[in-house]
Amino acid sequence: MTLVRTTSLDLPTRDGLADAYLAHPDDNTPHPGVLLYMDAFGLRPRLKEMAERIASAGYTVLVPNVFYRHGRAPVIDLPEFIDVSERPELFGALGPILSSLTPELAMSDAKAYLDWLADSPLVADGPVGLTGYCLGAGLALRTAGTFPERVAAAAGFHGGRLATEAPDSPHLLADRITAELYFGHADHDHALPPEQIAGLDKALDAAGVRYRSEVYEDAEHGFTQADTAAFNAEAEQRHWRELLALLDRAL
Repeated sequence: MTLVRTTSLDLPTRDGLADAYLAHPDDNTPHPGVLLYMDAFGLRPRLKEMAERIASAGYTVLVPNVFYRHGRAPVIDLPEFIDVSERPELFGALGPILSSLTPELAMSDAKAYLDWLADSPLVADGPVGLTGYCLGAGLALRTAGTFPERVAAAAGFHGGRLATEAPDSPHLLADRITAELYFGHADHDHALPPEQIAGLDKALDAAGVRYRSEVYEDAEHGFTQADTAAFNAEAEQRHWRELLALLDRAL
């Protein structure tokens, strides 16, 4: 197992400083960069663990707090184990924060994150990989379409609202994407019904994007997150296999 070094840092953006977590192999050698986009519950121990696992496979992994405009992580008070059925007020608190992160703001931030990776001596030259969870899957898809020359691979797991009727839906950027994509969808997911999965696949097919889009059976929205009631160990392990294989191929 590769030894991993971690640190917390602040990244300059157009609108201030984004707190972030960095994990990388402890060998004083640059490695391919990976930008990990958080889920709605934000930068917390579980996402740090996930970053460390990716880093142990040979990558320099950056996990920004995409809600930094509302404060440092954790932006809202979170229990150690997240069960929304018992804490429905969590989504009430997160709703305004989520809606305030417009595509314009998110992509302004994405440029800052990508610039930081490009400038870091810990990151090898060349395009990076992306992985995103929940809202992060949409951010990964949008980033791949907005900065195609800077992204070689992008994965999204239990993503939401990836192919809506909105004029700024992320799937509408499909014709700009050059990266290889992978999506692991949950089959019990209110945030991404079957018609949206079909719409995403149709857009990617029409654009000639290299991708795989798979539906994980008996999986709920959030299945990769071990600190939540949605966690599914089998689906999580499948996600690791697919994600690391994608990064190995592309980076």
